[in-house]
Amino acid sequence: MARIVIDENKCILCGQCVDACPFGALSLTDKVEVSSGCRLCKVCIGVCPVGATDLEEDIVVEGVNKADWNGIMVFVEQQAGKEIHPVALELIGKARSLAGKINHKVSAVIIGDESSKEKAEQLLNYGVDRVYVYAHEELAAFRGDVYANVMEDCIQAEHPSVVLVGATSLGRSLAPMCASRFHTGLTADCTMLDIKDNTDLVQVRPAFGGNIMAQIITTNTRPQFATVRYKVMERAEKCEPHGEIFVREVRPEMLQSGIEVISTETIVRNKSIEEEDVLVVAGRGVKRQEDLQILRDLAEALGGRLCTTRPLVEKGWGDPTEQIGLSGRTVKPKLIITCGVSGAIQFRAGMDGSECIVAINTDQNAPIFNIANYCIVQDLYEFVPKLTAAVRKVKEEEAAR
Repeated sequence: MARIVIDENKCILCGQCVDACPFGALSLTDKVEVSSGCRLCKVCIGVCPVGATDLEEDIVVEGVNKADWNGIMVFVEQQAGKEIHPVALELIGKARSLAGKINHKVSAVIIGDESSKEKAEQLLNYGVDRVYVYAHEELAAFRGDVYANVMEDCIQAEHPSVVLVGATSLGRSLAPMCASRFHTGLTADCTMLDIKDNTDLVQVRPAFGGNIMAQIITTNTRPQFATVRYKVMERAEKCEPHGEIFVREVRPEMLQSGIEVISTETIVRNKSIEEEDVLVVAGRGVKRQEDLQILRDLAEALGGRLCTTRPLVEKGWGDPTEQIGLSGRTVKPKLIITCGVSGAIQFRAGMDGSECIVAINTDQNAPIFNIANYCIVQDLYEFVPKLTAAVRKVKEEEAAR
């Protein structure tokens, strides 16, 4: 671990380092102070006229007093500033489970415009003990450095032991910035979480291409940051509200940013495969790209969507946003039908939470059959058209009634 240090015996308080810092991490009073916003960019070292600024490396971390850090905090993301992202409710569910093991409280942080105060009320219905609201018109659009300022303010005040963030595009940008400010660890894309009696968070994620599941523990620093994919954890159940809402002050310095928002545009959001109830998955058993139409017909007949595995995406036959697996998306549909999918561990980890799994493969020893509810040992080219025809016939009969 490294940090910027100022030699007070050399420093002449000229303020050049303060003016040059691109992150606003330096301040000048009776001495130059370095805040947690420092990114170790070394600009201040280069501009110091007397050589009073230096980078100190290999600092020994003695470890924090873990008793000073209490509670599990969840960052609540808002989709386009209009609704709470479902991953936040999944994180709250997991936070409640973890907190119950160590007798800690669960808190949530919601950042946005004035409408965030109303959404805070919704969070109390899911068993959150405290909701911290930062509401300001300039927080309506996400800016990484500003949101990190806000999160830093809340974490400094509340000292949570664990901070959970959704592994969305926004969360993957915010979490590393927050972790760096506290010089602590961050484990990305966790698939399982547990906690020890001493409040060390056991963070499990795939490593080495998904061939092993690594257990990662942050032992010497706090808070412990982890990002978790959508559809991995169980959503929190509604309960009788008992928590409190705290509206926190948004100070002017928290809104200072190196990012200028010139304009914003709402993009029409297409339904993601994580939200689909029925999925049909194409695997290596599909011989030609045009043969995907056979599976697409089945998906349309079932009112679902066609997805692919990684090998087909690498061939250019599928879109990465419709790829299932550790390197793609994690899904939990009510029904998933895999066609010509062998079922490598990386793929299974992305869909084994599905309610009903139907596997079609010519190899009776395919790993996918180990987790399937229904195993069909047949050629997809023979079986799928028959299944599609049967589904259409049933729907026609239902429509005729």
